[in-house]
Amino acid sequence: MALQVGIVGLPNVGKSTLFKAITKKAVDINNYPFCTIEPNVGVVEVPDERMEKLSKLSGSRKIIPAIIEFVDIAGLVEGASKGEGLGNKFLANIREVDAIIQVVRVFENGNITHVHDNVDPMRDIEVIETELMLADITTVEKTIARVEKLVKSNDKNAVSQLELVKKIQDALNDGKLARTVEFDFEHQPSSQIIGEMSLLTMKPILYVYNVSELEESLDSELENRPHVKLDIKIEEELMDLSVEEATELELVSHLSDLIKEAYALLGLQTYFTTGEVETRAWTIRVGATAPEAGAAIHTDFQEKFIRADVVHCDKLVELGSWGKARETGDLQTVGKDYVMVDGDVVEFRV
Repeated sequence: MALQVGIVGLPNVGKSTLFKAITKKAVDINNYPFCTIEPNVGVVEVPDERMEKLSKLSGSRKIIPAIIEFVDIAGLVEGASKGEGLGNKFLANIREVDAIIQVVRVFENGNITHVHDNVDPMRDIEVIETELMLADITTVEKTIARVEKLVKSNDKNAVSQLELVKKIQDALNDGKLARTVEFDFEHQPSSQIIGEMSLLTMKPILYVYNVSELEESLDSELENRPHVKLDIKIEEELMDLSVEEATELELVSHLSDLIKEAYALLGLQTYFTTGEVETRAWTIRVGATAPEAGAAIHTDFQEKFIRADVVHCDKLVELGSWGKARETGDLQTVGKDYVMVDGDVVEFRV
């Protein structure tokens, strides 16, 4: 499972520089709007110090970490929902990702042009959110027209779907994001209509504040949003430095914080398998059952699931072996209803 996080923002806020630093992939970061035209995609390992400990315990010959994909998407400008700038490309590309990282410029630098000529983080956030909402309003209006026809044809699910879509329309018209509307995820017709619309403001958002100092204080409106603070220029400079040089200059990367937050933003967690051949991280949704977790390895592990032996990685490392974990009762044999916990180490029986 490699889900995608789209990196978005206004032109010249540090999007492509962040993408270059986080993926170690060279992209065009020239100082002019729309330098990124086609989305760049980079696969990024999810940092997890637990893997080294498990690998050492098992004598593994290799380590295979969890991954997520970051997509660098063309800069958006006001009017994108009407096709201004590269708006159509932006909206099409962002519709394909599972979550959004919005890079917001907080730093001041007269040598780097701001598309609005001055730095105002909240205005920049609102510009992008407004364009996403306007695009969603168009989608919702088309959906309402379609579902109303289904209501007239006595479609048994259409009434509840229409009610939900109109609630979302009201929220968007009030300047609220679609994800603020509560609905029953377990209600199949509701989930179906939400999936069909693929609303931009239904996607989870993490804000990256591009600052010149990590200790820089933020306005409360910025602070109250889910965020990570980065000095993206320093992150770029660190790419060309050795560990010794970075230590000497007292420069520390904080990209790991962002990658971990992005992984959590996607609603993902990790379980492990470990042995002499490899220690491997497997990606599953939070709330996945043991058979569903097995499907990450192979569909047979879900379809032919019998049971699984499970012990948390911290406990396994502490005790030193599966045998000791079994003796102490920390190793559980679980069935189909077991809900996985982040950090579980598993052996499946199929």
